[in-house]
Amino acid sequence: MTSAEVGAYLAELAEQRRQSPHTVAGYRHDLDKLQALAGETALAELQVHHIRRFVAQLHAGGLSGRSLGRLLSAWRGFFAWLGRRGGVAANPCEGIRPPKSPRRLPDALSADEAARLLEGGEDDDPALAARDRAMFELFYSSGLRLAELAALDRDALETVLQDGEVRVTGKRGKTRIVPVGSKAQAALAAWSRERQALALPDEAALFVGRRGKRLSLRMIQERLRRQALLAGLPTHVHPHMLRHSFASHVLQSSGDLRAVQEMLGHASISSTQVYTHLDFQHLAKVYDTAHPRAKRGKALSD
Repeated sequence: MTSAEVGAYLAELAEQRRQSPHTVAGYRHDLDKLQALAGETALAELQVHHIRRFVAQLHAGGLSGRSLGRLLSAWRGFFAWLGRRGGVAANPCEGIRPPKSPRRLPDALSADEAARLLEGGEDDDPALAARDRAMFELFYSSGLRLAELAALDRDALETVLQDGEVRVTGKRGKTRIVPVGSKAQAALAAWSRERQALALPDEAALFVGRRGKRLSLRMIQERLRRQALLAGLPTHVHPHMLRHSFASHVLQSSGDLRAVQEMLGHASISSTQVYTHLDFQHLAKVYDTAHPRAKRGKALSD
């Protein structure tokens, strides 16, 4: 494998398959890891037994089954691409599966914690306070991904304020329309008035910083972390936690898994089903606390 081949593969991911910069960077990292494991062996000469050994080494070093699955997917995709161009005779990753590991449930805020976050302490600068409130209300109201929120342009305000919905472009360039709640609409309306004085004249971004330019992903993460501290929340809050909170709270209230799938933009219902486990955890906790025979049943089973 040459740097030119890696560059060509990554360029195809970005330009033709429309993968996000974050995803492309992840593929680059995974291919760099494969090169390090291969050492002096050319990647075109790797066989199935090499890949199995690499997976075993990484697993023994503490890498989870999920992380190994991501690595294998990246490696498999590259070798398939290389094979179509005559670079390898066979894909050495075919048929190899990562070891299974317990599925970790996503962290989510309770409804009370979400309210504390959104109504907590504010920035000394009214414009930045209005912006942050609008961003975090929209995260929680509509279950957006971090990259989806950061990529929104100011023209999204029209459909938000008129129709109560937002159009976002998610993974693999797929577009979906998601409802926006009344509190998020009000927060966005307040931010739109502040944005006019803060944004540069030619800046299309909906959310901008002090310099009038589009906010970076890192800055949005940092502002959310800061807001959680101001609100006195005991846990580390990140954008994906608001997405998880949105999903679990909507599912607990509606029970409509298919609707949650569509709003999250999941290609498969299996990706959304993890929130049914979150819902069960909530029910089990209520049962153990409230049912008069729950504790007795536990004691008998111990």
